[in-house]
This record gives sequence, C-alpha cells and structure tokens, in this order.
Amino acid sequence: MRASAKDGACLAALIRLAIPVCQQAERECPRTGPGRKPEIPDWAMAVFIVVAIAKQRKSKSSQYRFLKAHRRQFEEALGERLPARSTYFDRYQRVWKLYETAIRIAGEKAVQKRFASARCVAVDKSVIRARGPLWNKRHVARGRVPQGADLDATWTYSRYGGWQLGYSYEVVVTAEKTGPVWPLVASAGPASPQPNRTFPSKVSQLHRQTRYILGDSGYDSNDLSDAVELNEVGCRTGRRLLCPQYRRGKGCPPAKKHKENRRRKQRRLLREQRRKFFQRPFAQRLMRRRGVRVEPFNDWLKSRFDLHHHAWHRGLDNNRTQLLGAILTYQLLMHLNHQRGHRDGCIQWILDAL
Repeated sequence: MRASAKDGACLAALIRLAIPVCQQAERECPRTGPGRKPEIPDWAMAVFIVVAIAKQRKSKSSQYRFLKAHRRQFEEALGERLPARSTYFDRYQRVWKLYETAIRIAGEKAVQKRFASARCVAVDKSVIRARGPLWNKRHVARGRVPQGADLDATWTYSRYGGWQLGYSYEVVVTAEKTGPVWPLVASAGPASPQPNRTFPSKVSQLHRQTRYILGDSGYDSNDLSDAVELNEVGCRTGRRLLCPQYRRGKGCPPAKKHKENRRRKQRRLLREQRRKFFQRPFAQRLMRRRGVRVEPFNDWLKSRFDLHHHAWHRGLDNNRTQLLGAILTYQLLMHLNHQRGHRDGCIQWILDAL
C-alpha cells in the first residue's frame, strides 16, 4: 500500500522537481534568433505544459482552462505569470526542443543519484496513431482529403501493427537485470523515418557509462554501428550495438557481387565480427533483457497517458511537445516515487493523487 498524500501535495512536489530541470535545459539550449526574448521564459512554459499533461488534459483548450482556474497557485509556485491563451497555443508548438534536453538531464540525474544504471540500455521506436480519418497521396492529388485529417502524419509499416498513419517517438531506457526502467534519451517526430536514421543523433547524448545498446533489426546499419563502436580515428570506443543483422528473404534475388576494395573489405570484416559477438551466450542474455525492458515501457507510457488509441493533438510540433512532455513527466514521477522511498516503477498512485 502506498502512503496516502494530501490533495495537491504531489502536484506541488512535481512542480518543484520540474522547475530546476527545465531551467537547466533552457540554459543549455537558449533561444536564438532575431527579436527580443519573450517575457515568460521557455522553462516556465515547459512546466505549465508538464502540469497540464500530468492532469490528463488532452486538448490545448482544456489545458489552458485548467491552468487559468488555478493560475494563482501556479504563478506563486513558478514566480511567472500565466500567458495569454493565444500565446500558450503558439508557444506550445516550440517547447519540444527544450523537452529533448530536459529528458537527457533528468536521466543523468537518475544515474548520478544511483536510482538507475546506464551501463546497458535498450532503444526502441514506437508509433502513435494520428487523430482523424485515414488519408494518402491519392486523396491529396484528387483534392478529396477527408475532413479532419491530420496532414502532418505519415505512414509506416511494422510487423506488430501493420500499416499505420501517425507519429512516433524513439526512447532509450535502462536495461539492467533488475530495477525499474528509466528513460534516458528521447525524441519524437514523423512515423516514416527508419530507426537507423533517427538514432545516430542520440549517440552523442548517451551516458558515458553506457557500454551496450540493445536494438531490434531496424537498427542494423554499418554506419550506425561504426558511429557507436568507433571514434573519429577508427579506434574502438568500448561500446557495442547489439541487434539482429538484416537477412535477405528467400524470394529475393541474390545480392550483386562488387569488386572488394580496402574499405569494403574492412566493413565486411567488422560486420562479421559483430555477427559472431551477437551469437555469444553473453550477448544473447543481454538481448533477452530488451523484451522485458523497453517493450513494457512503451505499454506503460501509453497506458498512463492514454496513447493506445491515437495521439492527443493534430500537427507534428503539437504532438512532439505532448509526447516528449509525457516522457519527461514519467521521469519526474519516477524521481518523486524514489524520493518517497519506493524503489520501483509504480507511479500510478502519484497520478491518482495529483
């Protein structure tokens, strides 16, 4: 049984946790470009949105109505005034960049406090269906796009869900043998890009403690493996990317044989070494963790924030903000849970007490 909390106590604690993380994220990625800085800083907007997401307010209108109804309490806690409705709607689409940095900072804090270990991590990309009716390029060409369709959404195919129209998020989580699952790095975007094209930008954001990265066959790429395992001069970094290597189907024609130069031979030998290492019992034991770490995390995140059926908003940047805000909220709830003395990943009781 979890200890009961007074009404509003958990929400106040969540705000106190979110403020320093969002402030540090703004310092690391400050606003650039012409024009004067806004009166309400980006970190305050990020905290306002985190509170609205934690309270399960799915539309921007309902979020703003909730914040306006409790504006005095929030303004006292943040020391910043609530923006106007139009300002909130406009800046909602821009906060996702700050959230990417804030998620990495919150993950580093969890490792620093020894709530989690980043030695072995798992990465996965998950799709969220778009709101509104389905559409494709033929509808656009004929000028018969269904009313209410989200034109920012893109199509993708997976063995689990088949063809889906929507958005996606990619998350790196801890994959230790025991302990709770902590998100460490995340991004959100269209559903169509392949994982081996979206993950390279996260390699530099991995914790220095990380040694093994577990992925599915979508992450099989020579360029990605080289980025993880080799540095700029070609020396090994001590890291390993473990994923099943792609194999051509039985019905596919055999690959054309090319003249093997020095670079092609080196890449072939490296790929053969990775295949042999992946077949070792040690590597297979690590890969089994992926199925009980990152896959359940996707289900937990979607269940806590009602994302199993479709996204909350229409538009790419709106959903980027919401998805990354939900992951940051998940991290903050995990921190709050550990502060209360619970060394597990059960955070539903905190959501119920907000």
